[in-house]
Amino acid sequence: MIRMRRFDIIDGSRKRGLYMKVAFASTDKVHVNEHFGRAEQFTIWEIGPDAAEFSGVVQVKTEGADEADRIEARCSGLSDCALVYVAEIGGPAAARLVAKKIHPIKSKDQEAIATVVEKLQEVLRGSPPPWLQKAMLKGERPGFA
Repeated sequence: MIRMRRFDIIDGSRKRGLYMKVAFASTDKVHVNEHFGRAEQFTIWEIGPDAAEFSGVVQVKTEGADEADRIEARCSGLSDCALVYVAEIGGPAAARLVAKKIHPIKSKDQEAIATVVEKLQEVLRGSPPPWLQKAMLKGERPGFA
């Protein structure tokens, strides 16, 4: 059985344009320190070139040993995210995320989420690669999920 809870911060204004939701697999909400397949929660941030803010938490709990169900539960919970930072991820999970247009990124050495956010913003202020520009517009185009 799959159980998912989502806690969003509601401010009434939806970010548009070059902003994206980014998930971080974390056990402490401070560091990227969890394997995608074992993560029971993901910290969600909305990130743009000039601003970034904590957006909420997705909690995922699966009962049973079926790996495909565990992967699908996590993918479903992150469906509105463009990127997910993890400490580790298996091939099948990475492939499933990419198929859902969510890009998995391995973070080095249990990096602090704040540091990752700053580095990502630096890239966004410069000339982001085409795949990242496309990811940033994920929520802007109808039917693009």
